[in-house]
Amino acid sequence: MKAWFYDRVGAAADVLTETELPTPEPAAGEVRVRVQWSGVNPSDVKSRGGLRTRVLPFARIVPHSDGSGVIDAVGAGVERSRIGQRVWLWNAAWGRPDGTAADYCCLPQEQAVPLPDAASGEAGACMGIPGLTAMHAVLMDGGVAGKRVLVAGGAGAVGHYAVQIASRLGAAHVISTVSSAEKARLALAAGADAVIDYKTEPVAERVRELSGGQGVDRVIELDVAVNGALDLDLLRPGGEIVAYGSSASPLNLPFVPLLTKNLQLKCFMVYHLATADRARATAALQRMLARGELQHAIAARMPLAEIVRAHEAVESGRLVGNLVLEVAS
Repeated sequence: MKAWFYDRVGAAADVLTETELPTPEPAAGEVRVRVQWSGVNPSDVKSRGGLRTRVLPFARIVPHSDGSGVIDAVGAGVERSRIGQRVWLWNAAWGRPDGTAADYCCLPQEQAVPLPDAASGEAGACMGIPGLTAMHAVLMDGGVAGKRVLVAGGAGAVGHYAVQIASRLGAAHVISTVSSAEKARLALAAGADAVIDYKTEPVAERVRELSGGQGVDRVIELDVAVNGALDLDLLRPGGEIVAYGSSASPLNLPFVPLLTKNLQLKCFMVYHLATADRARATAALQRMLARGELQHAIAARMPLAEIVRAHEAVESGRLVGNLVLEVAS
């Protein structure tokens, strides 16, 4: 089978290499998926670039944790009725050497989720990281029903889903920060009640106006290092930041507002979701996918052969939405 891999970290053009590998066979409890779409996420390019660690956990890594395709073989203990099933994948390359940037991918059967007929393969390739991150950020700790919610970056890969999900799951008011008129239109179409262009508007002042001076109950945050101090100002007493990303570590946050406003900072990593949390988020996504309730912002579709250009595009930060690679038509 054709696959792309890297055996050292570095720039995409320097380390990503096409190769031929033996077609894998599923072990007990596994399925083999003929990959049709491979999702490229910021975490994939950060790992390849060595931003987390420059020491690879495996001698060779086929990247990308997200994807979709069709099960064409099963291992011992897996129902043969799963053969032919359309699926979306999660954690394909997390703690494993073989992700979805290949013709085939074998992985534990629970990591191949049936893809509802109403959902496209491209949409399925966006569920593992963007979809599950957004859903858990909305659902965790009692959800958002009746609450005011601010979604940072409501036109981004995760934020676009978070705006939709919060709106559909009962948030009293959904506000989104954006950085352009194009992104404002996307967030409003997704269900945001109001948008704030953080490049041209005073965010804290606008949030106070929109909330009648009370602040918001929950901020869903993509970069707590950049926005954390502002978030503390936006929150009502007893409110919370739910953070799934940060551009810097360690963090530098003022302690006084955290203390005097009884605020909470909650962080999670989608790769490490508890079994019950992942099952809850997956079930909720499945219902919305089956009903056609989610909009999918696909910024770019490219063939797998253009994986280098795809990684560079994700690294640029200029994409509005998700990028997927077509592996097989």
